[in-house]
Amino acid sequence: MADTFTLTGEAREVALAEAQSVQAMIADGDKRARMNELVAAVGEGEVEGEGETARLLESVLELGLQAGRIRAYYGPGGEQAALATLRRLPRGRLRSESTREVTEALQTFSGQTLDSIRIAAVAPGAFTLSVQSGGVEASIRLDTSGARLVSLGT
Repeated sequence: MADTFTLTGEAREVALAEAQSVQAMIADGDKRARMNELVAAVGEGEVEGEGETARLLESVLELGLQAGRIRAYYGPGGEQAALATLRRLPRGRLRSESTREVTEALQTFSGQTLDSIRIAAVAPGAFTLSVQSGGVEASIRLDTSGARLVSLGT
């Protein structure tokens, strides 16, 4: 398989158990077939890094993490293993990249006294953080897609 990553140990156990849990709830033939593919891939410990299988694994892990199910069933170690797996998948890599970019932009304010800082709710689960100092303002959107710099300027 091209562009695959290996799941081992606790990360594999948690991903497999969560995928099997979701699989057990699906009656629709086409959706069940896709979950069967995911369960097989995770069971073998080899997941294609891009494509539908990776997106499905992301969705399963995100659901389990957001609902608190993974921490409740597998404890903090299982939660950390799921988070580490999620960071290796496409959306997780994008989230990590976007937070690095926001952090670099916020370095503009390093060592300065902040004139203002505020956060606004813009939608369910989405916020805008505004930071102002020395005539420069940064606006950062925080939501389920990650952190993104909306604007940086005077």
